[in-house]
Amino acid sequence: MTLPVMPICNSPSAREIWHQCKISYITTSMVLSQSSKTDPLSDVLSVLGAKVSRLTRLEAAGQWALEFPALDRLKFVALLRGTGWLMAPGRDPQPMSAGDVCLIGRTPYAVASDPKLPLSDGQTFYDGSDVARLGGDDTIALGGTVTFSQGNGEFLLDMLPGFLLVPRSSAASGAVTTILALLSGEVERGAMGSQIVTARLADVLLVEAIRAYAEGPENGQAGWLGALTDPRLGRALRAVHEDIGQPWTVARLASLAGMSRAAFAAVFTRQVGQPPLGYVRAWRLTLARAALARGDADVASIGSRLGYTSQSAFTHAFRCAFGTTPKAAARA
Repeated sequence: MTLPVMPICNSPSAREIWHQCKISYITTSMVLSQSSKTDPLSDVLSVLGAKVSRLTRLEAAGQWALEFPALDRLKFVALLRGTGWLMAPGRDPQPMSAGDVCLIGRTPYAVASDPKLPLSDGQTFYDGSDVARLGGDDTIALGGTVTFSQGNGEFLLDMLPGFLLVPRSSAASGAVTTILALLSGEVERGAMGSQIVTARLADVLLVEAIRAYAEGPENGQAGWLGALTDPRLGRALRAVHEDIGQPWTVARLASLAGMSRAAFAAVFTRQVGQPPLGYVRAWRLTLARAALARGDADVASIGSRLGYTSQSAFTHAFRCAFGTTPKAAARA
């Protein structure tokens, strides 16, 4: 594991940024590299193999407007300098300024100096390069593409909003600001090992941005993220992720949440977007597909470990979810 490099500048502010980021980096790198029994976000990111696989940079001045297609990925766009606009279907154009970060799920989006400008295909400006230069550097933005191993990202993408904005003015964005400062400095230095350091810092930025969004005043609208921060729903979700193989029932989960069965089922479904046992089933099958891809064990053992009472029950559930059998998935 490569820690953030101590900045050459030895000023108090530079040292403070480095020490803060080192602590955040160590914590979050552990999140992305090993599963935690008590933290569903860590568990999900670890099992899905989430990582920032490509980091891009936009330098622009004057008038510019780039559009990008919808893909099965999670993307972040962070503004380091200047101002701009970010547009996504079904939303008003969103102004962005230095320090703002936006997470984008399965949706097309566009970035522009003016939301009224005609859009150009943004992908052509990155053909064979990770840097797009459009007439100057009044505005500088970083983009990070988050990919998932074995196509498992749909579990997370299905539960995240298509558009999550973390403004610099947000009370919970302090760590995001710190990491952005170090990322910007690392990119500009281009020193030895820079690709490793920027990739790890981008992983940290992803998690800190998710945290900041979930902890913001709008977290009641944040679906699964809001459920994780809810004291009652969070207890139930942590229990599921601690031991997915348990014979979970709605009544048992409701008891952990300290709610009646009916109230828990209604609140959980409204917040997460699927019923409690639907969530349990989806996570079991996501774990199953990841285990089969790794070749961890035979089909019967995987099904039993995940709480299925028979191999036929496991096979039926897997086929309904993915259109193939566990054995076929293992062979593939």
